[in-house]
Amino acid sequence: MAFTRATGKHRLPSRMTRTTRRTVGVAALATTGVVGTLAAPAFAAESEIEQTGPLKAVTMGDTVAQEIDAQAVAQRQAAEQAAAREKAEAAAKKRAEEARAKAEKEREAKARAAREAERKRLNAYTTPIAGSYVSTSYQAGGGVWSSGSHTGIDFHAASGTAVHAVGSGTVVEAGWGGSYGNQIVIKMVDGTYTQYGHLSSIGVSVGQTVTPGQQIALSGATGNVTGAHLHFEARTTAEYGSDMDPVAYLRGHGVNV
Repeated sequence: MAFTRATGKHRLPSRMTRTTRRTVGVAALATTGVVGTLAAPAFAAESEIEQTGPLKAVTMGDTVAQEIDAQAVAQRQAAEQAAAREKAEAAAKKRAEEARAKAEKEREAKARAAREAERKRLNAYTTPIAGSYVSTSYQAGGGVWSSGSHTGIDFHAASGTAVHAVGSGTVVEAGWGGSYGNQIVIKMVDGTYTQYGHLSSIGVSVGQTVTPGQQIALSGATGNVTGAHLHFEARTTAEYGSDMDPVAYLRGHGVNV
């Protein structure tokens, strides 16, 4: 009796076809690097191998699939943790940079404030005798002055009282000044000159720079005087005869006289 080969849509694929399909699937998984990382014994234990001549077909079991899924989850979690670390490190770096920038601004602000305070101090003026008063006014007349009038003002001061520079400047004269006795002449930063006479001792030298309120001498009664005091002059030059009103000069620089 002759048999006819079954044909039509219910015909099963051949063993070679089934083997080829399974092989291709396994190859695809191997290409992604997932199957390749599995341990060989576990793979072999969970696989069904069919021998079809020179080819081997591998069927993956549920355990292998679960291990692949677990590995994918672990890789995703590791990536998320790495991203979180990078984000935290970036935030910490930003905070550190902001803190450094803030500290630098604060240092710059303090430095500017210090420079401004120093500038104001150096440009300030003060009285030559602390807590004193004018005992003889400017241009007062009398025979005690060779010019016929007073070329400065006198501050009441006992001998040995501290004498201060009224502002910033450079000493241009320091020594004996004839009728002025021991004297100091200072060129001020504004180009004017101040003179301090009848000193008992001198504490600065020519060429020395002085600052407002710095002690430069002690008051006394040297030269042409009738008693201890400080003679103070404001001048346009260092020389005698270029005097100007000392009270107006000091008040013009903010000193209450």
